[in-house]
Amino acid sequence: MNAPLALAKNEKEDDSHPYVRPKDAATLILIDRSGSRPKVLVGRRHDKVVFMPGKYVFPGGRVDKTDNRVPVAAPIPPELEASLLRGRPKTEASRARSLAVTAIREACEETGLCLGRKVEDGRAGKLDGVWKPFADNGLLPDPSSLFLIARAITPPGRVRRFDTRFFSAEASAITHRIPGVVHADAELVELVWVEIGSEPLADAHNMTKAVLRQLELRLANGPLRHDAPIPFFHWYDGAMRMDTLTSTS
Repeated sequence: MNAPLALAKNEKEDDSHPYVRPKDAATLILIDRSGSRPKVLVGRRHDKVVFMPGKYVFPGGRVDKTDNRVPVAAPIPPELEASLLRGRPKTEASRARSLAVTAIREACEETGLCLGRKVEDGRAGKLDGVWKPFADNGLLPDPSSLFLIARAITPPGRVRRFDTRFFSAEASAITHRIPGVVHADAELVELVWVEIGSEPLADAHNMTKAVLRQLELRLANGPLRHDAPIPFFHWYDGAMRMDTLTSTS
């Protein structure tokens, strides 16, 4: 068990709420390696939203009950599924698929950047709602390029709690862009590609910075691998701590 993670003074949260069961959620960290140093995509949240107003965040959100039924261009890699099954609470195989699809859906909804693949069998035409941009372009969501970077569960006592899986993918996996998604009245008002540790991230939520530090370590060791240890941030013994989930966890 690692040392507790300290919250910054301006990030103290109300911990007086009754116990709330964490909801499954997924986040996508897109990586651009075209320059001398890798950059990640973050979006600045609207100042008037309830959750983390004005903060730079990764696109993401909770799992929708229909995410497991959305057809995909390719199944999630067995190695990714194995990574998602590590740790407690236990994740079922069907839920692992949902989490990967959620990360793709949320990124497309919030940033207009969509990870998909062209298909010719007519399945894409059956998509509707938030998936219509995929259908209009003959695409199905493609989770085959995703890697799991971290898992984090919001501490108890918070009014909103999430069991979040942080995925990453290369910017080259973006196959479609929807214009006009990010604007002054949207949930995300600005998108920026930034180096890890750069100025736009100085005021990011403490967990965002903790996950980024772990991603930086992964990137320093070469190409991302599915068999790498997964940092798991959760509340234990009165503090937020980080465990490491390995292939035997």
